[in-house]
Amino acid sequence: MSIPRLKSYLSIVATVLVLGQAVTAQAAELPDFTQLVEQASPAVVNISTTQKLPDRKVSNQQMPDLEGLPPMLREFFERGMPQPRSPRGGGQREAQSLGSGFIISPDGYILTNNHVIADADEILVRLADRSELKAKLVGTDPRSDVALLKIEGKDLPVLKLGKSQDLKAGQWVVAIGSPFGFDHTVTQGIVSAIGRSLPNENYVPFIQTDVPINPGNSGGPLFNLAGEVVGINSQIYTRSGGFMGVSFAIPIDVAMDVSNQLKSGGKVSRGWLGVVIQEVNKDLAESFGLDKPAGALVAQIQDDGPAAKGGLQVGDVILSMNGQPIVMSADLPHLVGALKAGSKAKLEVIREGKRQTVELTVGAIPEEGSTLDALGNKSGAERSSNRLGIAVVELTDEQKKSFDLKSGVVIKEVQDGPAALIGLQPGDVITHLNNQAINSTKEFTDIAKALPKNRSVSMRVLRQGRASFITFKLAE
Repeated sequence: MSIPRLKSYLSIVATVLVLGQAVTAQAAELPDFTQLVEQASPAVVNISTTQKLPDRKVSNQQMPDLEGLPPMLREFFERGMPQPRSPRGGGQREAQSLGSGFIISPDGYILTNNHVIADADEILVRLADRSELKAKLVGTDPRSDVALLKIEGKDLPVLKLGKSQDLKAGQWVVAIGSPFGFDHTVTQGIVSAIGRSLPNENYVPFIQTDVPINPGNSGGPLFNLAGEVVGINSQIYTRSGGFMGVSFAIPIDVAMDVSNQLKSGGKVSRGWLGVVIQEVNKDLAESFGLDKPAGALVAQIQDDGPAAKGGLQVGDVILSMNGQPIVMSADLPHLVGALKAGSKAKLEVIREGKRQTVELTVGAIPEEGSTLDALGNKSGAERSSNRLGIAVVELTDEQKKSFDLKSGVVIKEVQDGPAALIGLQPGDVITHLNNQAINSTKEFTDIAKALPKNRSVSMRVLRQGRASFITFKLAE
């Protein structure tokens, strides 16, 4: 063999050895979960519930149509669905559901999801030794989807609690639960993101992971590599009905705050401002004079609420609260909800292009949410046409009084033009245009006539009691 060819051969061998060492080192760095699982599993429980239903309610239940599915797939879904038991007298049947939970104190307090035990008449907890105990519902908080249970016992195994606020994207995490009724199933993955907001879940900054979660995992613990609970597995994003790589957990910091309040007072108190907010996109940022999209835009303020009393105004863009930045609008409910009623909040806002500070006292969130009803389309006032392609009429005194509106105009007719392109509809109420309040049809027409061309312009619209800012550009 020639010397050059020998050198080439040796070089290839050296490269293979280096790659082999790298692969071996990488494999050695993969976490071993065996000790974590051995220590944590005894404190993870299976939760089953029973709900008594009248015969007519069972018979009228809308069950999924499984006809046409392959036999194996149909059998799989049928096994996963709650099955009514035979009547036990009194014309009633029992529907069951399954979930998970975990013990947080030696005397038997257990955390799980609210949706696992909702509407249950009986709650059974199965421990790791297969024993079953009836659980008492201490309290529940639907807004955070957390429930606190209590079983009779002493010196029960408990889990160590960590700090979810210390989590970072990319960290390894482990879930233990009972998917499809298979007790103590272990799955692993990484933290995909923290502080996620989901529709209709305004008070929980969810932990997003790629840990496989399926029906029955709900309420079970999410661990870090130190074996500490950092979250409660709550829900998944799916289009198929099964796990698709995106799951969400309630931070343990949030869950324990809820648990402590439920334990001491039976209910949860949260801070409340009394505002409706929306995201600030690129066009809205331009229309409000912001350098970049950020903050929470105040689209609506409830009369006599904390925000109204504190001087917050519609059109304010909230950039921070008590020194904590509001990057996405969903950041604000998380921060406000964590405060107690009576706490002080210092808000940095952009108002009419200038930074200002608003200080107010946070209120307690009402038991039931309240919104403005849909506005009627009563008219009788003079119409006003304008370059937006809509006809508007004055708000009547009755409308202003009924819906607590001080100003605005009602869209009577939408013609071809910019308004139709941005989705405006008859009955919509316009309260602000180009950051100016609208008090009359004449004022609306004058402002519309002076709108700039080829620049984002904002408009505040009230539809069915819900206010939001939209943007558009006039090209002519």
